[in-house]
Amino acid sequence: MTGLTRKEQPLTVHHLNQLLLVCSLVLLVAVAAVRISSRSGLPTLLVYLGIGVAMGQDGIGDVHFNNAELTQVIGYAALVVILAEGGLGTKWKEIKPALPAATSLALVGVAVSVGVTATAAHYLIGLEWRQALIIGAVVSSTDAAAVFSVLRKLPLPARVTGVLEAESGFNDAPVVILVVAFSTAGPVEHWYALLGEIALELAIGAAIGIAVGFLGSYGLRHVALPASGLYPIAVMAIAVVAYAAGALAHGSGFLAVYLASMLLGNAKLPHWPATRGFAEGLGWIAQIGMFVLLGLLVTPHEMGDDIWPALVIGLVLTMVARPLSVVLSLLPFRIPWQEQTLMSWAGLRGAVPIILATIPMVSGIEESRRIFNIVFVLVVVYTLIQGPTLPWLARKLRLGESGEASDLGIESAPLERLRGHLLSVAIPKGSRMHGVEVGELRLPAGAAVTLVVRDGKSFVPLPTTVLRRGDELLVVATDPVRDAAERRLRAVGQGGKLAGWLGPAGEGDDR
Repeated sequence: MTGLTRKEQPLTVHHLNQLLLVCSLVLLVAVAAVRISSRSGLPTLLVYLGIGVAMGQDGIGDVHFNNAELTQVIGYAALVVILAEGGLGTKWKEIKPALPAATSLALVGVAVSVGVTATAAHYLIGLEWRQALIIGAVVSSTDAAAVFSVLRKLPLPARVTGVLEAESGFNDAPVVILVVAFSTAGPVEHWYALLGEIALELAIGAAIGIAVGFLGSYGLRHVALPASGLYPIAVMAIAVVAYAAGALAHGSGFLAVYLASMLLGNAKLPHWPATRGFAEGLGWIAQIGMFVLLGLLVTPHEMGDDIWPALVIGLVLTMVARPLSVVLSLLPFRIPWQEQTLMSWAGLRGAVPIILATIPMVSGIEESRRIFNIVFVLVVVYTLIQGPTLPWLARKLRLGESGEASDLGIESAPLERLRGHLLSVAIPKGSRMHGVEVGELRLPAGAAVTLVVRDGKSFVPLPTTVLRRGDELLVVATDPVRDAAERRLRAVGQGGKLAGWLGPAGEGDDR
């Protein structure tokens, strides 16, 4: 047979344009959906999963997609970006006191949760022990994206937020090891062998993550890149290197990327606001792509028989396994019962369990599709319940009310909302701005010098502060006078404080 069938047609520019149009529309819808998520308190994963399901074979898009292996690979890549973004936004001062408790939750808590959930799946649902253990391991991992998106909007005590964020970054490693072990053909290894493997992978991942983070932050602070836009790319590249090095060394790549990113985020790197914004943008793209793809992989009409088992397993996980794991894990730390209660309810599941549920599908485990369906339903239903009720529970427990305040995101966005601009002005050696007082700049009304950086130290200037060569000024200007302020600064740099009077006419004498 000559020629190509319709399915065998090569990819053309027209097809590429159609694909770009669809992807752009999906991104626009997903970005608009963030507003719905922020107002309702729902984790964004539910919105994106809904978009994927709507595009799937039972939805309006009628897209048939069943490649679990590709989903797993893309999901792992997206998780690397999400963990990197989460690590970059984690404050060391807040998380340092929480590390012992978070480590205990990520190890002891996971073990308790797997045991309780697997037992319930075996005796209440009738699953074989292998399938029960896989489900128990899969749903015992809290999701970094869900935790970050919900907790950072709540004014909770720093210890609670630190423990939960660190736990979500740490517990992926032991859970991945357990799921892979339970999904391997043949008898499951003895428990002590798994414990040793988990400990070894965590140690290797932690060592590589700390080493890469330290070396990367040292290099970025001491090597001047030719363009400021290269710093965000370099930071994300270092984070990916940490993951790859950890995984290739048979360690925990997820732990490595989280620790390396946390070190980078607390290292006071150059051009940090731009780097942080770039990482947040990549994190959103990773979440959108990952959740939409997971939604495409679902076949809703096949889930009817799996809804009841998912509800039962989720109920045991939420009301028994998670609280018991929190209580046993935190016994040595004397954490108040109110905080333990909130931690029990805030163990959010998200994309991580759904991605891990693809491992038995790729491995060819019996009834792996049913495992995936149960996990999907469980995650959607209980995230829908837990996410919006977290603020209510925090208020009932009187956590975060007495003087606790949410962290402020102070970057360019507030200036944009106020129709303002932040100008950075460097005074070079030949500038005639040297020797000029701040008040003599005669900036237009609506513009002001808010900060001067001199010899590595910053201070708020007075009108009588004399500017010097090498100074860097931060000037805030409202939108109507932004151009006039820039013209005035350039004029003073060229003609001194009398520019506009004795210098070129019209060069910014906007008084």
